[in-house]
Amino acid sequence: MQGTEIILGIETSCDETSAAVVQGGRKILANVISSQVDLHAEYGGVVPELASRRHVELITPVVRAALREADLSFSDINAVAVTCGPGLVGALLVGLSYAKGVALARGLPLLGVHHTAAHIYANLLATPDLEPPFLSLVVSGGHTSLVLMRDHGAYELLGRTVDDAAGEALDKVARALGLGYPGGPAIEKLARSGDPEALQLPRAVVRDHPLDFSFSGVKTAVLNHLNRMRQRGEEVNKADVAASLQRAVVDALTERALAAARSTGSKKIALAGGVAANRELRTRLKEQAACKGIEVIVPPAILCTDNAAMVACAGYYYLKRGFTAPYTLNAVANLPL
Repeated sequence: MQGTEIILGIETSCDETSAAVVQGGRKILANVISSQVDLHAEYGGVVPELASRRHVELITPVVRAALREADLSFSDINAVAVTCGPGLVGALLVGLSYAKGVALARGLPLLGVHHTAAHIYANLLATPDLEPPFLSLVVSGGHTSLVLMRDHGAYELLGRTVDDAAGEALDKVARALGLGYPGGPAIEKLARSGDPEALQLPRAVVRDHPLDFSFSGVKTAVLNHLNRMRQRGEEVNKADVAASLQRAVVDALTERALAAARSTGSKKIALAGGVAANRELRTRLKEQAACKGIEVIVPPAILCTDNAAMVACAGYYYLKRGFTAPYTLNAVANLPL
């Protein structure tokens, strides 16, 4: 039977300030997200110092808004869950310091949550009957990983990017095309009118580690193509470039995910992370997985982006298993899963 504990979740790992209230691990009472996209757009990417300062300004009003939306107060909270890494260390420290203050002042358990694990837990919020074990493909601007979630708090990293993350490659090409930030959604929108076979782009394979990813090569190939075209004074078909890049990235993600499912015998693949909102990735993976009798689970777009509801969800299951953290918990920018 699902518990009734109410968890306050806090997420400040990058450029979203978010606070959420989740009951029993699955029921979202509030999930407030304040994005900094407009702040960083003029720089073409996240500026860590600016992100940290904005988190300081927003964390208190965002938490208050979440409690107000849930019609609760701090006295109703049973524990505080917070992202402690990986991420921008200054940004992480803002959320962690606030969470520790609340937990210490109220005498509540503190729950430190890994950012990648939190993204995986977003699927439990979207799919009430989902329970481990299952395979997860986590794809975002900073992470591309294949994780076998054996149980709550028990993860096996099967594959990871050895260089650029998928979202990072999309963002950098989008910047070169003048599409602005964030680049992933812009690439996806432009790709709809392009030819995905226009450019013959590489699909890198990591020798001796077939489940690992590498997107540096495809990113460099696209940038080199753009440079050659401009040096010749030729017009660049941006839609074709976007479509070709997206196809190459989706091919690699789909191929590795299905290979991981085959090697582990998993019949469920849960998508997670910001790039999980990409329609071509969702469609292609679902279609190819269905042919092999594998179910693909995808959370709604609002739970793909960084949000505190997924942190609170993970925190609930950590609390039930006694995975509490000391009040001395620190932020770790490159925290391993």
